[in-house]
Amino acid sequence: MNENRDHGNGMHAQARRVFMVLSPRSLGYARYALESLFRNTLEPIHLHLITDSIQDKMALTEELALRQRTHGHRWSVYAEDDLADAEAKIFHGLPNLRRFRKGHPCWRKITDPLLLSSPGQEMVLLDPDLYFPNRFRFEPTPAQGLLLMWQKPTCLYPPETVRSAMAKRIRLAHHVDIGVAHLRAPPDLSWLNWLIGRLDCFHRNEMHIEAIVWAALAMRMGGGHLDPSYWHCWHRSQKSRVLGKLGVTGSRLLRNEPFRSIKCFHAGGQAKSWLAEAKGMGMLDNGRTVIAPGKVRPFVEITPQAYEREQRMKQVLATLGYYSLFSAT
Repeated sequence: MNENRDHGNGMHAQARRVFMVLSPRSLGYARYALESLFRNTLEPIHLHLITDSIQDKMALTEELALRQRTHGHRWSVYAEDDLADAEAKIFHGLPNLRRFRKGHPCWRKITDPLLLSSPGQEMVLLDPDLYFPNRFRFEPTPAQGLLLMWQKPTCLYPPETVRSAMAKRIRLAHHVDIGVAHLRAPPDLSWLNWLIGRLDCFHRNEMHIEAIVWAALAMRMGGGHLDPSYWHCWHRSQKSRVLGKLGVTGSRLLRNEPFRSIKCFHAGGQAKSWLAEAKGMGMLDNGRTVIAPGKVRPFVEITPQAYEREQRMKQVLATLGYYSLFSAT
């Protein structure tokens, strides 16, 4: 495997193993995730950035080496082809996993950390649209099971794939948010290969398929949700929609978020585009220390009945013109 040289100042003895799938084209918001992570984590980390081409790898290496203050934390950058040998070895005889890795780039958040991990090693997986407003520590990665963020609505999409999964009796966890995930390598790869084949997702190549896979893994592995009072996900609520329609800017909408008390904010959807202005306004950084571990919420399965109720409500709102009226935010 063509592994990138590690960078850091020797803080690696107890470094937490952190991973992010990142394209340089996302640096408009992702650099705030990187900057706040390096600045505010109270534990040494080894950040593994996973990207597409060699050119992308060079761009991210330049970003970390020249523009980021990494505060002595260790980091490495990998292009897709750097992990080809590991893929052939670890996913040998698992054709669905190998094909899944070649699908939507977001799907590699599931596959590629496995190619950089030995059995039993922790994997803390991050999306690039996060912000860490206070000094913090990650939660302990459990010896068994999976930890995911929690969000109020369901992010399971597209409906056709969700319904197909449920019809095949694939159990899915409710309220999954995939901004942060903790687990140890590897999950049951034979089962994961089976799951991807059963989902029959390749023809869609939708980024949201990733959430369906995580929801299925959650019910398979057990574990629970990270405490949402510390690991907070942006929710496009009715209030935010109305305020947006009245002309309140996105950055000002973030004033309502609990940055003073949380460890991590997942700026999903449009919220990621508000981070730069909100940071410039001094809204994001509080300088507090939030290190207490949160309480894990057990996963709850979403039933076909509950899912269909949500879909019917969305259809009613669409018919009434709700989404057209409040599409600005």
